Amino acid sequence: MNEPIVIGIVSFVVGAVIVFIFNQISAKTTLAGAKKEANQLLTNAERDVASMKKEAKTELKEHEIESRERVEKESERQRAEILSMEQRILSKEENLDQRITSIVQKTDALNQREKELDNRSENLKKERSKIEDTIQEQILVLERISGLTIDAAKKMIVEKLENEVRRETALRLKKLEDEMVLESEKKAKKVLADSIQRCASDHIAEHSVSVVALPSEEMKGRIIGREGRNIRALETATGINLIVDDTPEAVVLSGFDPIRREIAKITMERLIGDGRIHPARIEELVEKVTEEMETRVMELGNDVCLECDVHGLHPEIVRLMGRLHYRTSYGQNVLRHSQEVCYLSGVMAAEIGEDVQAARRAGLIHDMGKALTHEVDGSHALLAYDLCKKHGETELVANAVGAHHNEMPQDSVIAVLVQAADALSAARPGARREMVDTYIKRLKQLEEIADEFNGVEKSFAIQAGREVRIVVRPNEVNDAMSQQLARDVARKIETDVTYPGQIKVTVVRETRASDVAK
Repeated sequence: MNEPIVIGIVSFVVGAVIVFIFNQISAKTTLAGAKKEANQLLTNAERDVASMKKEAKTELKEHEIESRERVEKESERQRAEILSMEQRILSKEENLDQRITSIVQKTDALNQREKELDNRSENLKKERSKIEDTIQEQILVLERISGLTIDAAKKMIVEKLENEVRRETALRLKKLEDEMVLESEKKAKKVLADSIQRCASDHIAEHSVSVVALPSEEMKGRIIGREGRNIRALETATGINLIVDDTPEAVVLSGFDPIRREIAKITMERLIGDGRIHPARIEELVEKVTEEMETRVMELGNDVCLECDVHGLHPEIVRLMGRLHYRTSYGQNVLRHSQEVCYLSGVMAAEIGEDVQAARRAGLIHDMGKALTHEVDGSHALLAYDLCKKHGETELVANAVGAHHNEMPQDSVIAVLVQAADALSAARPGARREMVDTYIKRLKQLEEIADEFNGVEKSFAIQAGREVRIVVRPNEVNDAMSQQLARDVARKIETDVTYPGQIKVTVVRETRASDVAK
């Protein structure tokens, strides 16, 4: 081997041994120091533990002392409370003893009072018996003197009181009737004014206006004319007002007379189609259209007479019937309504064996007075009656025409048939612009209103809603209550239901008695 390498290895080994020996020596030294330190720590810990034990014992003694003192205080407080409660209980016992003594004394007094009351009660019974005997003796004396028994005297007094009550009731009713007569006209005028204010605008707009369409707005100027001469000429000739500013490309004709309004409408349409609009032409056309309207009216009257198989009517009556084509009543065309009444009257007359032709004749012309209501004052039924007498109709037909609204007595069965047919035609669903569902709803509402009242067994809306018939339970509703029930139902209907015309309320009270023969 190489000598330097050997020397190096030997040096490395020697160094390593030296390091190992040094480490061992250091470790022993460190271990000895650690043991010494551990012993010191152990000594300190033991000393601390002894100190802590001593402190704990001291604290425990202090705590025991405090607890003992607290327990003693609590015991003293409870003893004080117990003593206080004992004193209160003793005081209450004394009070109870006093109250018991008082109650005993009062009981004795009440017993004594009860004995006294019993004695007085016995005395009162004896006195009452004596008084009753005296009263009986007096009654016997009075009966012997007056010649009447007690029952007869009672009956006489009751009858006298009933007569006085009836008399006072009659006087009060008479006074109320007089007051109602004095106030009725004023209230009627107020009701009419309110009704007109509510319904006038819609009714007037629907039944007094016709509209003529214009080809352009420029035509309005030609209709008005220079300084308004054309429109004045047309209004003067027809008696109808023209409104040319409100509606675009249209002229509104306003007037109550349907014949005049129709003449003005036809004249306006022809003027617009011809294009020549000046006063002379307007007057010429109005005169021509008026003649054509008279011819048209006669044609309509003759046509309806042929359809209804009614012949021999005076030409003036036929003309009035034609005029009814341009008249409406509650939205129903009066000529078509008259035709319906004619048919219905004839059918009913045939069923009961009356004069069919007279019934049809009266039914057809019963409303012809409505053709004159714009010109003549008065009821249309009485106007029609006067026309029948004037133009040679029989008294049978004239009475049926004049009495169909009960404004004169009905002298025949024909008059009753015409009135019934008039009510049927007017009340037909749809005849006066009522939808069927609205009509049925109103009938149901009438029955529901009647069923709300006590004692009502069943109610029926009959005659197309013109009458409500109410059947009541007789053991719950007497005759006087029946009158009141009819009045109450009528007032309820007036308040809650909207309807045309009148609705009659009839209360039916029927008492049935039955037995079995054995």
